Amino acid sequence: METAYQIRNAYREEWQDAMALAWKTFLRFEADVYSPEGVKNFENFITDSTLYRMFVMGAYQMFVAVEHSRLVGMITLRDTTHISLLFVDEAYHRQGIGRGLIGYLADYLRTEVGAERVTVNSSPYGVGFYHKMGFRDTRPEETKDGIIYTPMEFIL
Repeated sequence: METAYQIRNAYREEWQDAMALAWKTFLRFEADVYSPEGVKNFENFITDSTLYRMFVMGAYQMFVAVEHSRLVGMITLRDTTHISLLFVDEAYHRQGIGRGLIGYLADYLRTEVGAERVTVNSSPYGVGFYHKMGFRDTRPEETKDGIIYTPMEFIL
């Protein structure tokens, strides 16, 4: 199934929908391998009003994939070159949206920021995807505050 979607900067009014997408997808694909502490800490992160204020001020960037005005994917950046969140609606998995978001982000970082690399702390579910995108592990899997992740980087 081919989708026609657009990737662009997120609008302020899309924040809640994007965080709801992240939460729903996290619960479906991630939460079962996390401790209750990890699940709660993830929920606290995506519902933090400080994070939203940083987004509004431009200090926490979000790009979205939209199909027919429906938000189907999202990616966020913190500290200029670190992927903080990347989620695609379950109904749109394996349709190139995650790849498109990474490609859009890589182009943005190369051309607008002049960055040479991007990093991510991949969830267990995302490791295979990031490897397919060309990311490499920089350290073994870690757990902090119940959040399980593998530090990775991609050379732009």
